[in-house]
Amino acid sequence: MFSVSQNCWFIRKVVTWRAVASIAWSVLLLPVTTTLFVFLVRLSLFHPVQWIAECFALLTAPSTIFPLFLLSGVVLVIGFFNLKYYTVVPSIPCSRVALLAKLLHPRQCVHSLVHCAVGMVVMWCASVIAGVRYRTLSSPCTGSESGSVPETCLNEYHLFFLLAGAFMGYSHSFLGVVQNMNYVSFQIILQYKYMRFKGSLASVVKCGALQSLHSVRNYVALYYFFGHLPRAWILNMLNLQMDSALCSLDSLAGLLDPSLLYHLWISGTFLLLTWYITVLLFRIYVTEPYRFPVQSTFAEDTDQCLPKVLTEKDVLVMKFLALQDLALLARYSPSCRQEVFSLSQPGGHPHNWNAISKECLALLGELTQRLVAHHDTVASNGRAKRPSVSSDARSVSSGNSVMSGAEDLLQTPHPSSIIKTPGSVFKSSMMGLSSPMTVPFTPDLESPFSSPAVRRLAGHQVPPSPWYGSVQSPHVMRRGPKLWSTSTDSQANGSPPPTPAPTPSTLRPEQKSSFLAQWLQNRKEQLPEASSQALFADSQAHIWALEGLSHLVAASFSEDKYGVVQTTLPSILSCMLTLQEAVDRHFKLPHASSKPVKTTCSMGDATYKTLRFALRAALKTAIYRITSTFGEHLNAVCISVEHQKRLQQFMEYRE
Repeated sequence: MFSVSQNCWFIRKVVTWRAVASIAWSVLLLPVTTTLFVFLVRLSLFHPVQWIAECFALLTAPSTIFPLFLLSGVVLVIGFFNLKYYTVVPSIPCSRVALLAKLLHPRQCVHSLVHCAVGMVVMWCASVIAGVRYRTLSSPCTGSESGSVPETCLNEYHLFFLLAGAFMGYSHSFLGVVQNMNYVSFQIILQYKYMRFKGSLASVVKCGALQSLHSVRNYVALYYFFGHLPRAWILNMLNLQMDSALCSLDSLAGLLDPSLLYHLWISGTFLLLTWYITVLLFRIYVTEPYRFPVQSTFAEDTDQCLPKVLTEKDVLVMKFLALQDLALLARYSPSCRQEVFSLSQPGGHPHNWNAISKECLALLGELTQRLVAHHDTVASNGRAKRPSVSSDARSVSSGNSVMSGAEDLLQTPHPSSIIKTPGSVFKSSMMGLSSPMTVPFTPDLESPFSSPAVRRLAGHQVPPSPWYGSVQSPHVMRRGPKLWSTSTDSQANGSPPPTPAPTPSTLRPEQKSSFLAQWLQNRKEQLPEASSQALFADSQAHIWALEGLSHLVAASFSEDKYGVVQTTLPSILSCMLTLQEAVDRHFKLPHASSKPVKTTCSMGDATYKTLRFALRAALKTAIYRITSTFGEHLNAVCISVEHQKRLQQFMEYRE
């Protein structure tokens, strides 16, 4: 499970120390949350002076020190799992089968078991701090006769708390998969770490309290029906007896105890708040912007410079932070822009600009091809289409005009005709990467954790032209229970209409044998909106690439003394306009334009659900930024006729 990439300088010098800092702050905040928990769990409104005195006495008692040490160990375990399981590209299951596969994956089972164990540890600490009837697992029987040897009975209240900790631990792990709680997003509006923590603390407390309330409700119902099973096992293993003088907790009389439910809710809130604060601090520290130098005077530091880091394929968090730094320096740093536009000495070559622009355009190009492949798959109902002669000739003739300069860019020496996905774009764990520090930021295409749409597109081959073999007409007709039909489009394109589907009685043996495979394929496409979200799962990188390129191109109008940007301006415009066309076609599909439903209070980050809308806005803004800066000078740029017409609409502000 470990990788050779664990020796990456960024992981070793940046990510590790950021994770350690977040864990350290979580441990330092433990006395604060513990003090708050003590005052709430020992609440006594009718005796306020006695209540405050008892709380301070408990906080200064030696018996409280050991639970604090255990809680610190729990924070260390949670921090380690945060580092191991978190990713900057969310895994979006496109069907319920894929979601079930994620929940049953061995890595997720380990995650759930560990959280159950540490949940029991936290609840043991909470029961010790709460005291009174929750402190120990066994206690003297209250019904024993005086003078006789007191018998030892099971303290079911303590067992009730321990099992509640295991249940809440599993619920936290389960919701982490359902709500993509392992996803780390980057802030659009940059803030200092303290201000970001302060602004998020109220929502974290609210989420912890509400989630604890829901967990208490579910746990009480579960214990009512099945609580006798673990209780009988504990009685048999420890040779204890039930106290006949006390009411059993798997009954209505035992569970409908306001004091018990209140203490359980406060303890559950304390457990979740401790974990949520650890998660919040980890997100804040890991996504903090990092400054990469554009160029270095020392040869041994070239691997840490921005042009080199942008080509990183293994460590996704470094790739994302480099693109974020590119967007920031292109907008706010004139000195860094001059370094980007500078020429190498000796030789006079714009190596910095060539490397940066090439990587950004490669990212945009792979997204374009990914969208085209998805559109073709949806338009053909998931079946492989047989291209006709007329459609081939038409696509070849139109492909030359649609791609123009972008095709030249995509035909680089390295293979770029492969449809890349969020995993293949950055060369994730397909080569056996398994470092505890690189795996969290690398989607695994071979794992059920990755979405089916992403895995399906990972190895799909397409021709150089992005519109080769695609349905050119946007008018798609609904037919029967299927989502899309290509009969109208094929007739409009000059290709013969498809033959009608054979009835079950006329199916050939080979067609009958593939019925199960077709049914399974249809089951995978149950959630078209999730498929759209999976396509744009890594679009934050493309947004920063668009912002960085457009700001650099706009600034080159007055700052590029050597004209290095003008040589690639046709390719940049062609790539952006081609992507604009692909995005527009995608938003004509069903469910692609639907806004996601706002979720209730949750620690899961749902910003990935709106990335496609953010990308569409960023793409239009980037094109407008270039056209408003260059104006009529763009008429002299050598691009295709179709792109010239589209660019003219931007220049006239009609898009």
